[in-house]
Amino acid sequence: MKAELLKQHRQRLPNGGLIEMKIWKLPCPVPPRNHAFKYRLVYVLDGKRIVGFDNARGKGDHRHLDEKEHAYRFVSIDQLLDDFLSEVERRMP
Repeated sequence: MKAELLKQHRQRLPNGGLIEMKIWKLPCPVPPRNHAFKYRLVYVLDGKRIVGFDNARGKGDHRHLDEKEHAYRFVSIDQLLDDFLSEVERRMP
C-alpha cells in the first residue's frame, strides 16, 4: 500500500504570505514516529519560513517558530491543523 494524500492546500494571503499544507497517511509508522502520518505545513512571508510543522524522517514531529526548532507532540490531524493555524495567526502582520 502506498501513502495516501489526505490534504493538500496552497493559499496566497492578502499580506503576500503563503500557506502550504500536505498531509499523507502512511501504511505504517516510520520511526521515531508512533503514528502513521507524514506532514509538512508551512507559512512563508517575504521568502522566509515564519511557521513550519513537519516530521522529516529521522527527526520526528517538530515545529519551526521564528527561526527556532522545537519538539512537537502530535495528537491528531485536527489538533495539528489547529496548532499550525494558531501559530500563523499569532504572527500575521
